[in-house]
Amino acid sequence: MTAIDRPMTRLASAAPPHLWFVVAAAFHYLGPSFAVLLFAAGIGVGIRSTVIPYVCDQLAMSRLPRSTYALMISLLPASAAVVGALVLSQIPTGAEMLGIGLVMAGIAVHKPAAQ
Repeated sequence: MTAIDRPMTRLASAAPPHLWFVVAAAFHYLGPSFAVLLFAAGIGVGIRSTVIPYVCDQLAMSRLPRSTYALMISLLPASAAVVGALVLSQIPTGAEMLGIGLVMAGIAVHKPAAQ
């Protein structure tokens, strides 16, 4: 299977042309000032949804003890499952819930090696 045969690769390679289609359509139908505003809002959402969480994650990783950071990271799938269930009505399967529980239990019972 080549890289282009993978569904996510096809989706990622199709995204940039679609972005320019949306910007061009907004420019044509809504006017240039709104199209620029729409494009700037998209850039702002991209920065707020990727850069800021990544920086916060790196700061937490450098300042928290390993066990605390690992526990907080293991809670991410659980919080994503809760948000998905409440906001998107995506109810996790039993296997997914079991996996989340096992990861959290493994982190919780782990004891660091004596130094």
